[in-house]
Amino acid sequence: MLSAKRKLRLPAAFTALLTLALAVGCRGFFQNPQLTTVTVGPPTPTINQGSTLQMTATGTYNDGSTKTLTSGVFWSSSVSTIASVSSSGVVTGAAVGTATITASSGTISGSTSVTIALANLVSIAVTPTSFSITQGQTEQYKAIGTVQGGGTTDITTSVTWNSTNSSAGSIASGATNGGLFTAASSIITTQTTIITATSGTITSDQATLTVNP
Repeated sequence: MLSAKRKLRLPAAFTALLTLALAVGCRGFFQNPQLTTVTVGPPTPTINQGSTLQMTATGTYNDGSTKTLTSGVFWSSSVSTIASVSSSGVVTGAAVGTATITASSGTISGSTSVTIALANLVSIAVTPTSFSITQGQTEQYKAIGTVQGGGTTDITTSVTWNSTNSSAGSIASGATNGGLFTAASSIITTQTTIITATSGTITSDQATLTVNP
């Protein structure tokens, strides 16, 4: 017969082995949360030329949790001559325009667009102020910004253009075709639309465009 002391050792050893087996087995069930998305904030900000802004990267995981990513994040800018970004996510407005800022962690990334507005801008003048075209035609608008002190500069490709009547046509924003209005190709009745240009908090006076059939 086994001694009493040996009998006590057997349950203790069995318990230790069972605990070890459970610990090893549970590793397959309780894994670290996996990063699924990265959100860059603040969303679509506007800053003045020469100013800076601290961006943030928020990670969302497959268990539904979120966390601000402060390490292991690679920051980049689509146009560093317009908006540069440091390794810690600080954006500096270098020139008037728009750039995409991206934060990457491993293979997961997120991005937002940052608009750099002309510093000390006080007004925007849009030309032509009144014009008429025929369906299918185009018209190139120009935006001239006035800064404190009276200086002016062409900001046509850096402002955000807006047309109030989509039935009349559309106007492009951006470096390629900024300010180019394209009239609808087939309209039945004469359409009138209001054109404006915006940079930061400054919006131009209204320009009227008539599109005839």
